[in-house]
Formats: sequence, C-alpha cells, structure tokens
Amino acid sequence: NTRMGVFATRSPFRPNGLGLSAVELERVALDEPDAPVLYVRGADMVSGTPILDIKPYLSYADSYPDASGGFTGGDAGETLTVDFPPELLARFDSGQRHGLISALAADPRPRYQDDPERVYGMTYGGRNVRFTVSDGTVHVIAVEG
Repeated sequence: NTRMGVFATRSPFRPNGLGLSAVELERVALDEPDAPVLYVRGADMVSGTPILDIKPYLSYADSYPDASGGFTGGDAGETLTVDFPPELLARFDSGQRHGLISALAADPRPRYQDDPERVYGMTYGGRNVRFTVSDGTVHVIAVEG
C-alpha cells in the first residue's frame, strides 16, 4: 500500500481527460458528415471520447513481450462484496449496473486509505456514487445527480 502519484497509476482521479490506448484501427470512413471518422477497437476509454492523436503501430518499437506490471505485481487483488440498495441501483440503466458493481467490487479507493467512517465518491454514468467500505464490503449510501 505504497502511495503512488496520479500519473504513475491508472487512477480515475486524473486532472484531465487525456488517456493513452493502443487500439486496432477498424476502418476509416470518408463519406460521413464529420469525415474522416476513425473506427477503433480495443480502446480503454468511454464510447464517444474524442481521439486527439493517433500513431501507427511499429512492431519494432511498440512490442514489449517481456514486459511486467512493475510495482503492481500483476495481481488485481481481492474483490469486495457490494451492498447496493435496490432503490439506488435502479437509478442506473440495466446496461450500466454490472460495470458499476464490478468497479465498486474492485475497490476504487486509494490503496493507502482504509477508514470505515470515511465516505468516498466515484463518478459513474454521470452520477456521483457515495459509499463507505468496512469489513470487506462496499456499502453504497447515496447516488447524486
């Protein structure tokens, strides 16, 4: 539980929306209203996020077959149980619920914090999900927005 900087991790609390992803270029549409439109697959971003720059894959420079997870150890860690009151869960579309519960189960808190009294917040689907964590369980207490 070493404290790490926001740029050294995949923290959801980055100060800007800029992300980096290696993607597969599916096709380029030249006949659409906002052409050219790039269709990509495998992006680590929300659908509709603007792509600011794209570079070609260079196998001699972009392939790292012996890469490791460094300080992360490659282990996702244990998942938490999620206690989500049905009336709060109903505020999300059925298609969003699984992803939200999975994100909460992965424990989105900073690793160095373990205060059962602290109320944490996480933005998901345009809403602020407020929760506490105690004894291996995420307790969702409010959904704002």
